[in-house]
Amino acid sequence: MSKAFQRVQQCLERQAQYAGLNAFVTRASATQLQDAASTIDDSNKFNDSALVGRTIAVKDNIVTKDYPTTASSKILDEYKSPYNATVVDKLISAGALICGKTNLDEFGMGSHTRPTFTSATQSPFKREGQPLSAGGSSGGSAVAVATGQAWAALGTDTGGSVRLPAAYTGTVGFKPSYGRLSRWGVIAYANSLDTVGTLTQNVGDARIIFKALDQFDHMDPTSLSKTVRDRIAGQTTAWTENRRLRIGIPLDYNTESLSPEVRTTWSRLLQSLQDAGHSLHAVSLPSTHQALSAYYVLAPAEASSNLAKYDGVRYGHRTSGPDANPKENLPLFATTRGEGFGPEVQRRILLGAYTLSSEAMDNYFVQAQRVRRLVQSDFDNVFALQNPLLDTRTERSSDTANVDVLIAPTAPTLPPTLAEVEKLSPVEMYMNDVLTVPASLAGLPALSVPVKLGGGAKEAVDIDSVGIQVIGQFGDDELVLQVGQVIENLRAETA
Repeated sequence: MSKAFQRVQQCLERQAQYAGLNAFVTRASATQLQDAASTIDDSNKFNDSALVGRTIAVKDNIVTKDYPTTASSKILDEYKSPYNATVVDKLISAGALICGKTNLDEFGMGSHTRPTFTSATQSPFKREGQPLSAGGSSGGSAVAVATGQAWAALGTDTGGSVRLPAAYTGTVGFKPSYGRLSRWGVIAYANSLDTVGTLTQNVGDARIIFKALDQFDHMDPTSLSKTVRDRIAGQTTAWTENRRLRIGIPLDYNTESLSPEVRTTWSRLLQSLQDAGHSLHAVSLPSTHQALSAYYVLAPAEASSNLAKYDGVRYGHRTSGPDANPKENLPLFATTRGEGFGPEVQRRILLGAYTLSSEAMDNYFVQAQRVRRLVQSDFDNVFALQNPLLDTRTERSSDTANVDVLIAPTAPTLPPTLAEVEKLSPVEMYMNDVLTVPASLAGLPALSVPVKLGGGAKEAVDIDSVGIQVIGQFGDDELVLQVGQVIENLRAETA
């Protein structure tokens, strides 16, 4: 039996074993995967690819022509795209096997993968017998990887939707710099924030997928041009094994909401890095405290525009009954959208429509854009590397720490149980993204790596790690991955 067939068989067995966790919206059939594996075995064009025969799951807001793409919504129930997203085509061209579409918060709007129209995804971990949240919105992808139902998975990260599930499930979640990976074929939530990311078991696998997908795409207007990519390559330095890092500790991330377990694990990791010869430097990112508020103005504003096309006319769900008459546009639109969108999506559409209105534009949307610029400026002032998107003549603050990367927690607490999530208000759930949103607003590469839980958990919980994120300057994705590898090696040495 070939390696591809062995991997397919393991994937199918794990998917059957963990079906109750609801990681998938649509799973590949045995015939689909076996036929794809046979095609790979009969071809010689994949010999140099590290992805040959690897099973990869795809978040269900990334279009695929062989599987429905629903975004875990009713409005796109059973919608099937006539084409693949660019990232999917690149994976298939490299010999990877797409093993299904994973669950998500509806249209990516949420932090716990609890869509209205499909079942919630459960983490494989529990606390006192209660299932934990898988995080969101890429919770299905994270659980698929954590349980071996897929070798790796694609997700999308708008404000932390790859990194947060990674932190909650003990996997590695990587959000590349904005524009490095193509967004062509990704159902848009917030165009200026959406980034395709990866969920893997280790950093090495994340690097393999990133290298396969990190290419300019003329179909994507936000894809980084060859000129910018060349500039990035010209100013970044190659990693050496004896390199001593200047690590920034963002003081503004040490919030009151950090649980003792997370704070202790963060401190222990920093001490281990210092013992290994790297230097630690406290840095200030003062706009961090406004970042979350700015995000929840900007993202819903873009969402309200992007979701306007789901009206029951061209594709997707259409209401039935006397109002389902295309000539009576208002009743059709209103009824279809009321039935087809869940409460969280409706909430964000309404919020976004209001902030874009003439009476609120200046007080909310414009101010949020100014905060976003301040957040970007804060990051630029602490990194040693110049932002390649800025003019090289741009003056920088003289009071700068000049650090290589920042290291901070991914989530402020250990994952809550699903029962606890049910009791949270929408605003309390939004606060879950407080540590991941700043890097998203600035478009920076960020990697969440599981670090062994320090200090012991107060409650009986069988997840033994805390997600710690590495944040780098725009375009410095390779350094972020290398630092993630350093952290991973430290964990292996202390295990």
